[in-house]
Order: sequence, then structure tokens, then C-alpha cells
Amino acid sequence: MKFIRNNRYVRWGITAFLVIAASITFYYLVFHSSNITDKIHAVMGILLPVVFGLVTAYLLTPVLNFMEGRILVPICDRCGMKATRRRKKAIRGIGILVTAFLFVALIYGLISMLISQIVPSVQGIIMNFDSYVSNVSQWINRVLEDNPEFGSYVSRTLDKFSAQLEDWLNHIIPGTATLIKTVSLSFINVLDVLWDLIIGFIISIYVLASKEHFAGQAKKLVYAIFEKDTANKIIRNFRFTHRTFIGFLSGKLVDSLIIGVLCFIGTSLMKTPYAMLISLIIGVTNIIPFFGPFLGAIPSAILIFVVDPMHPLNCVYFALFVLALQQFDGNILGPKILGSSTGLTGFWVIFSITLFGGLFGVIGMIVGVPIFAVFYAAVRAVVSAMLENKNLPAETSQYENVDYIDQNGFHETIPKPRRSLRNRKNTPEEKSDEEGDKTE
Repeated sequence: MKFIRNNRYVRWGITAFLVIAASITFYYLVFHSSNITDKIHAVMGILLPVVFGLVTAYLLTPVLNFMEGRILVPICDRCGMKATRRRKKAIRGIGILVTAFLFVALIYGLISMLISQIVPSVQGIIMNFDSYVSNVSQWINRVLEDNPEFGSYVSRTLDKFSAQLEDWLNHIIPGTATLIKTVSLSFINVLDVLWDLIIGFIISIYVLASKEHFAGQAKKLVYAIFEKDTANKIIRNFRFTHRTFIGFLSGKLVDSLIIGVLCFIGTSLMKTPYAMLISLIIGVTNIIPFFGPFLGAIPSAILIFVVDPMHPLNCVYFALFVLALQQFDGNILGPKILGSSTGLTGFWVIFSITLFGGLFGVIGMIVGVPIFAVFYAAVRAVVSAMLENKNLPAETSQYENVDYIDQNGFHETIPKPRRSLRNRKNTPEEKSDEEGDKTE
């Protein structure tokens, strides 16, 4: 066996086989990527309940840890229960039941709020849409009284768009059967997703019940494949990634919930129309960093203006209230809840939201910041290690005014003071140049 393994012809054959296999794989990736993508999507569709279960278990893990570490374990210690395996199983079972009950209650509360508050608000907007359009038309006519020509042009434009909308509805009505078929298929897809969510919730309970066992299996696999030092680095990096993700996501959810409640209280006191709907929009969009407040405030302000255009100050008051609320969130509430969970500056936050939002849409805008924070931390660690190998400092502030580095150390760029032309004294070099010019 040793002879065969060390035979150069055998090694050549293995190398040739690997080269041919890599070439075939590359050919299929280039010219048949659609088939591979379809297969991947099919597999992901089959495993979608498992993905939902893992994500749900990951999001519920901090709640379970809090219930066990802060509530159930202290209660058992006060009751004098010994730390046995049976006690551990009982604590885990009670913790999972309480966590699952809180999760189901949260989902039920959100659905009840949607049905009882949001749905009537949307129905009211649809039913009163004609009156809202009439109010806007009256406001436009009132504003343009001093310029009747421009007012007539705006009226003609509105009539034109109204006619186009009517034609579009007339074309839609004959295709009612197709529309019903599309809605039916969409309803079936919603039922499929709902069933996957139910199966995923059941899977998440099993994952939460054995989360230490799954973590131990993952660690065992890492130590079996890699060397000890490499495995330790991988596990530390995974822990850092976990802290970054769970700290940002959980903190942002709590922060958005508080902002939504405060917005509902403020809009209710100001007697803003559709206060619950507007507060829901503000709270949900607040999950998106930086751009979220603008994405929620703009359509809400337009809705308030359309409802009562004769009193535009209501829209202005709402805009000022949302601005004050977001300032409170960005300067006081957000730092208290999130802290330094990402460690990114404002520029990199905007960059990550723009990049991942363009690639993956709204989900990318939400998870783009923690993903880029992990990438940023990895690059920073690699750069720091490379600088330490060269006996150079890793602090960025020490490189801000550096001109060059030689064996003697750093050489900084010192700006020369500017002298006025009136009090300027020529240097010896400048005097010699002037004398040479006079000689010529």
C-alpha cells in the first residue's frame, strides 16, 4: 500500500483525474449554471422548514437563556433543589414552554393588532379615497387661485390621469378570471409558507431542547478537521459573529418596539389620523438603520396631508414630532440599547445598508450592518496582525499625519506656515534665483 501511495504514476493519475473533474465542474458552472441554480432552489424549498426552525431557535435562544439564568435557576436555588441532571431537564422544559408561549403570544398580538386596528385603517383609506382626492383638488385650486392658467393645467393633468386610470380598470375587469386564479395561487402559496412556519416552529423547539448538544457536535467537527490553534480561532470568530448578530438584531427589535409605542402615544395626543397604522409604519421601518426613519416618515406624512390638506400644519407637526423622536432614538435610546454592538462608523453603516440593500432588498438592509461589522472586524484583525509582525502600531490615529516610515521611525508631515506677501522675507535660495534673473 505504501508502494502504491508513493508511486509517481499513481500521483500523476490522481492529479490528472482531479484536473479533469475540476474542468468538468467549471464547464457546468459556466454553461449550465441555470440547472444547478434550479436544483439548489429545489433543495432550499425542501429544507425551508428547517431553515425557519433554525432561525427561530437562534432568535429565541437569548430569551431562553434569560429565563433559565435569571429566573428559573435562582428560584430552584432558593427552593433548595440540588443541581442534578433531572433539575436541569426540568428547567430546560419549563424555559422552553415559557419561551414558546411568549413567542406565540407575540405573534397572536401582532395578528390581532393587524386585524383590529390596521385592517380598518386601510379599509377607511380605500373607502374615503375619493373624498381625499377631492380634498387635494380643492387644496390645489385654493393654492393656485392667483395663477388660473397653471391651475387649469393641473386640473387637465388630473383629468387625464383619471381617464387613464379608468381605462386601466376597464382593461382589468375583463381579466377577472385570471386575477382570481392569481389570487388563489397566491393564497395557496401563503398557506404553504404558513405550514412551513408551523413545522419550523416545532423544529425550533427540538433545537432549543438540545442546543448545547448541537454546539458540542459542531465544536467536535471543527477540532477534528483543523489544528487546535486554527480551531480555537474559528470558534472565537463564531462567538464574535454570534454576539454581533444577536446583539444588533435583539437590540434593534426592542428599540423599534419602544419607538413604535412612543409614536402611537404622541400621534394619539396630537389626534393624528390613523395613529395606529402610522405608528406601525414608523416602528417597522425603524428596524432598518439610518434610512428607516425616512422610509417610514415620508409615506406617513403624505397620508396625513392627503387626509386633511386644508390644514397642512398637521403634517408639519407630525414631521417635527418624528424628527424629535428619531433624534431621541439616535442619541439616547439607541446607544443605551445597542451600545457598541457593531463598532462601525456612520459612513460604513450607510455603505453596508446601500450594498446589501441593493443585493438582497429589505432583508439585506436589516442584516447588512451586522454582516459588514463581522467582515470589518475580520479585516481589522488581519491588518493588526500583519502590522504587529512588522513591529508597527495598529492604531489608526498614529498614521494620520505620517509622511513616510524608515528605520528611525515615523516621519510626520508638518504643514509650513503661510507668510503674507507684504512681510515675506526671501530665503538665500530665492535671493540667488532673483539675482540670476537680473543678470540674464
